[in-house]
Amino acid sequence: MALLALLASIPSPSRSGLHVGPLVFRAYGLCIAVGVLAGVAVTQRRWARKGGDPADIAAIATGSVIAGLVGARVYHVITDWRRFEGQWFDVVKVWEGGLGIPGGLVLGVLTGVYLARRRGMHIPSALDSAAPALPVAQAIGRLGNWFNQELFGGPTTLPWGLEIDPLHRPVGYENVATFHPTFLYEALWNLALAGLIIAWDNRHPKARHPGRLFAIYVGGYGLGRLWVESLRIDEATRIAGVRVNILTSLIAIAAAAAWLALRGRQEASTPEHMSAPATAQAAEAEPMVDEPSA
Repeated sequence: MALLALLASIPSPSRSGLHVGPLVFRAYGLCIAVGVLAGVAVTQRRWARKGGDPADIAAIATGSVIAGLVGARVYHVITDWRRFEGQWFDVVKVWEGGLGIPGGLVLGVLTGVYLARRRGMHIPSALDSAAPALPVAQAIGRLGNWFNQELFGGPTTLPWGLEIDPLHRPVGYENVATFHPTFLYEALWNLALAGLIIAWDNRHPKARHPGRLFAIYVGGYGLGRLWVESLRIDEATRIAGVRVNILTSLIAIAAAAAWLALRGRQEASTPEHMSAPATAQAAEAEPMVDEPSA
């Protein structure tokens, strides 16, 4: 019977932190840290395969990660500012959860692009190197929501329903025991997206327009976040009755689709006298660094 009960739902962790003597390490922060390390490692390996120096990735990672955390927190506070009314000091309590991934991606990527540009790196190729690494990092980081028992979906009786302690259940759901594990849905989607990007890259190793992989990531993540967000029941700021994160996802999908369409049009306009081998050779010979500006 105990085995059947286990298979009927996903239990939530009994603790949200790891106690080592007098020290307490929040699982939320540990998951983010592990995700960052994994993301950096994947990006370094991919950058090295493109002929770049892995040390470049390590050099820009610190600034990008810090900026990403700041951007994620600012996005969360702006979009859910009502939660902080009367207790604004809680804004700094990042360890309790509350990071808006869209804000983190925007500020983190912009900072990374700026730092990479200063080092003379080829920006589109660098973004393509990071494309599958970002969803891998996000998938690992999402486990933090599991430990915090937060950001879950509506009630469900499916075998993979997530058990939520009464203390963490929203108002109106006090008598509901299991909910959709949206953290798991998003994590699995991100891992599948990373696999898709790598598979596409392996099939098109000499793509003439670097940057396409990053656009696929942006659009793919937006699409996954769109349906995951529609399942969540946590309080969120809405515009015209629509959750802000859903609107943000739609913008990401539209921007990625527009960029991919533009690149496709550019490829279609390639002069007919340029043969496929010549085009591939030109792409292969493209320098991995930009000329430093004066």
